[in-house]
Amino acid sequence: MTGPTLYYAPGACSLASHIALEEAGAPYETVRLNLQAGDQRGAAYLAINERGRVPALVEGAWVLTENSAILRHVARAHPDAGLWPENLRGQAIADEWLCWLSTNHHPTYAHIRRPGRYATDEDAFPGIQAKALDTYGDLCTMTEVRLSNGGWAVDGRYSVVDPYLLTFWTWAHGPACRFDMGERFPAWTAHARAMAERPAVRTVFAREGLDLPA
Repeated sequence: MTGPTLYYAPGACSLASHIALEEAGAPYETVRLNLQAGDQRGAAYLAINERGRVPALVEGAWVLTENSAILRHVARAHPDAGLWPENLRGQAIADEWLCWLSTNHHPTYAHIRRPGRYATDEDAFPGIQAKALDTYGDLCTMTEVRLSNGGWAVDGRYSVVDPYLLTFWTWAHGPACRFDMGERFPAWTAHARAMAERPAVRTVFAREGLDLPA
């Protein structure tokens, strides 16, 4: 049995689901999409995910999209991997983190990278991007505060929340934002560096052609 297939794009939000699958330790396959070439809008992929975005996880004829859902599914499908908190409050905190990242960090970053989704007047793009960059910095500060106690995001134990956090750290560090992560967000940077020591993270970053946090 080959396991599920993850459709991903290097460095995209699908990075979180990719790491979670690797951490689970069970067989899976990947299909790499080139977003710049428009693979996500091609007929072959739209037949799998009509939303035209990554990630998509395919198990036989069943398709699951959205990182938050895929992360929960992977964790619950592989309980022995310990990717989901065991106690109810820990599970609630994990859900809180996933909601926070998917509904705040992600759409704000999209305003920076893709202002054309939010305005038709190109003259408005710089203003949208500048405001979104400020807002993204504020969101990163709030995330930094929540990570200031050190360690993993939920109850001091690794979970699927942690690769999602790493994804947004890489975006904040990357060319769209260019935040000095070590200076501005030392706790989050310590978390990213701890993630970089995990074999699953190293494997996925190598497969996607990404630089590990340093």
